[in-house]
Amino acid sequence: MEPLPRGANFQRALMLWEIGLHIAGNPNTPYYGPRDMCIAVGSGSNETFKPWLRMSTGSPILAHAVCNNELEAAMINPSGLLTQAHRGTGLFPQPLPVRIIAVYPSLDHFVYAVHPRTGLKSLGEIKEKKYPLRLSIREDATHSTRVLVDQTLAAYGMTVKDIESWGGSLQLNGGPGDERRMKAIREGSIDAIFDEGLVLWLNEALDSGMQPMTLEDSTFKYLTDLGWRKYTIKPGRYKSLKTEHTCIDYSGWPIYTRASLPDDDAYKICDAINERKAQMFWEDSYTGVGQLGENTDATPRDVPLHPGAEKWYREHGVKV
Repeated sequence: MEPLPRGANFQRALMLWEIGLHIAGNPNTPYYGPRDMCIAVGSGSNETFKPWLRMSTGSPILAHAVCNNELEAAMINPSGLLTQAHRGTGLFPQPLPVRIIAVYPSLDHFVYAVHPRTGLKSLGEIKEKKYPLRLSIREDATHSTRVLVDQTLAAYGMTVKDIESWGGSLQLNGGPGDERRMKAIREGSIDAIFDEGLVLWLNEALDSGMQPMTLEDSTFKYLTDLGWRKYTIKPGRYKSLKTEHTCIDYSGWPIYTRASLPDDDAYKICDAINERKAQMFWEDSYTGVGQLGENTDATPRDVPLHPGAEKWYREHGVKV
């Protein structure tokens, strides 16, 4: 396929896409602002637009819209939250009939970094000591990282608001490498960071004296029962990490749909990814389109593939 298909209709569609991408892609837009895109492909030849395929980025709870036929597909970060939708755990009181089309390869993990000056040996001691922790987290309370923070603290019987009530404070950020966070690390004005996107902040946090805190077995079990996975980061993955560290995995960005989506529609989405792969941005963990249908460290999959997607991968030599 040509990098840029020809034709007036494509030119118009491309212009609208670039306008939307420019607005949604502004790095200064807060996470709760207009930064997500819903792409609708269909027919605009009558008085109303008739959608055939609606795909969106956004909150994990968009899974309800996908399963209620309001969207055909959505993209979620990370895989563990889609597992919760499938199991009916955490954010989802009932299992939803979600199915995976592809998992964008993204290798990342979630670390609870705490400074030794606090004297804290475990997260549970925050509650035991009612410690006034100065905690760095994301500013959007609905962000997927905040969901994991809430679920982790729940395992210890506490909340973020409890920490504030004990005299603690929140240093709030947009992305994981927000300059507000990096400044706080340099100034020593925070005691802990709970976040993913490790490449953007972990080395600096470790160099400042913070240490990654390993969760207890009971907490790991609580979180993995919800749908999260454990992962052990090896020394050297990050230059300032000198020993291996077992944490919660935060990998994978699934593109998912509902089980009732016609097989041919899911097949066409896989075909489109393959045909347009040269135009897409891929992280270093990407090894090829086939990987998007496999269960790997960068593409963790605990939710079934949609039958139409599974057919595409099998026909293209992928073991699923």
